[in-house]
This record gives sequence, C-alpha cells and structure tokens, in this order.
Amino acid sequence: MSFKSGFVLITGKPNVGKSSLVNSLLGTKVSIVSKKPQTTRNKVLGIINEEGYQIVLIDTPGFVAGKSKLADGMRKEIKDAGDSNDATVFVVDAAKGVSDEEWNMLRKHASRKHTKLIIAVNKVDLINYERLFPLLSKFNELQGIYAVVPISALKHKNTDELLKQIKATLPEGPAYYDQEEYTDKSERFMVAEIIREKCLILLNQEVPHGVYVEIFKFKQEGKILQIEADIIVERQPHKLILIGDKGSKIKDIGTRARQDIERLMGGVKVNLQLYVKVKKGWRDNQSTVKEILGK
Repeated sequence: MSFKSGFVLITGKPNVGKSSLVNSLLGTKVSIVSKKPQTTRNKVLGIINEEGYQIVLIDTPGFVAGKSKLADGMRKEIKDAGDSNDATVFVVDAAKGVSDEEWNMLRKHASRKHTKLIIAVNKVDLINYERLFPLLSKFNELQGIYAVVPISALKHKNTDELLKQIKATLPEGPAYYDQEEYTDKSERFMVAEIIREKCLILLNQEVPHGVYVEIFKFKQEGKILQIEADIIVERQPHKLILIGDKGSKIKDIGTRARQDIERLMGGVKVNLQLYVKVKKGWRDNQSTVKEILGK
C-alpha cells in the first residue's frame, strides 16, 4: 500500500475560524482561538497521522495589517507558508459573506499551479440554506477550484468531508514527522500561547496585540509542574488593565490558563505564577520579534 503525505496551508482573513478548523481536524488544540483579529502570530504545524497518510496542516496568521516589525514578520510567515504546500484550504466566514479582498485572494490562490485549492465555507450553522446556496454557487463558478466544502469547524460539522478532500490532494511521499507527533511546537511554546489566549479573551480591545508572553521557568518539581511567566505589555496603563482591580484580572487569566495547561500536560498538576512587565515599543524591537516568531 502506498503512503501519501503533504503540506496543507490553512489561510483566510482574520476571525474566519482557521485555528478552530486546525484544532477540529486534529482533534486536539494546537492553535489558540479568540474573537480578536490576528490571534495567530506564528506558523503552527498540526500533524494528522492515519494509516497510509500524514497530513501537515499549516495554520498561519490572517491577512496582516500594520507597519510594525511584528506585522512585517507575520506577513513573511504567511508568504513562506504558501511557497511549498501541496494544497491550500481557504477559509471564509459564511455568515459575513466574502469581501472583494477575499475574492481577489481566492483568484490568486486558484492561479497557482503547484497547489490544489479547497474552499472551506465555515460557520454554516449560523445561516440558512437560502443564504448559503448562492454563495456556494458563486464559489463553484471560479476557475481552478479543487473543491468547495461547507463546514462548521466549531461544531465539527462536515469536517470529515473536508478531510476526505484534503487526503485526495496528497501525493505519494514519506512521513515528514514521527507518527506520535501532532505538532512541531514545544510544550513551552504552547503554554505561552495558552496564557496569551486568555489575555486576548479577557482584555479590552486596545490591549491584546501589545501583549506577548515569556516563560522563564518550566520545571517539574515532584508531582507539580512549576511554571513562571512574564506577560509583557507596551504601556503602563495596559499593565494596570491587565492586573485589574486588586489583581482580579491577572488572577482570572492565571486560573483559566492553568486549567488548559493541565489538560495539555495530561492532567499533571500545575503551579502557574504570572507577572506583568512593561516593555515600550516591543513590536518594533527586531530581536524581540525574532524571538516571538522563532527566527
């Protein structure tokens, strides 16, 4: 029996459900999720291993605006990810419709000969068939489309059909990663991302993208995993918001993050200590951006 493998780019605008889709296809969480745009900063690989197949999913940042060095680095992550994939899954939000920018991006992806393009029409659970049918018809009129699949990533609706279509695009090839692996990211990286996810969920709109997390202690001591981390913000007022009244906000972030980390670590007891520091202009600090993006 032949073995098939390949790299599959998951792309689309911010907040269309790319990271939720990756997590749904994997059956475990590797990408953080929030309603804030541009939640994903790094190119995250999720690895699906089945008999006869290995599918490497590449979750990228959404279309990135802004002029900071961080924004430049995120745009490079997207470009690099799209240069060598076997298939592209372009995710759109059925409830919001498709913007002119998305149509232009779809046509650009469809014109690429080295990769097959699948359109994942997400969040179909939020609209009725009368709204969905014209959208699907319009997608099917595009030239160079391999498949159009309506799904709900959050409710795992029709994601099995999407996975079937992805498998059909794969060439014969080797397993690029060990069969036991489900992501290329370290536990340390994923813990930092979980903490940042809770900040994104719980903080005001003006704060989240000025936040990153540094883990400076990650050590098993007896039966307890001791984790200490700095949450870095750009301005002193942001630090006060993040800490909250009498420490209520940072406590909530820590509690939610610890619960997710314990699940990630297979039920290991975690002692999580969080600290807040101000680092002005970190998004334009080249060495900081390289560290965040793993360069």
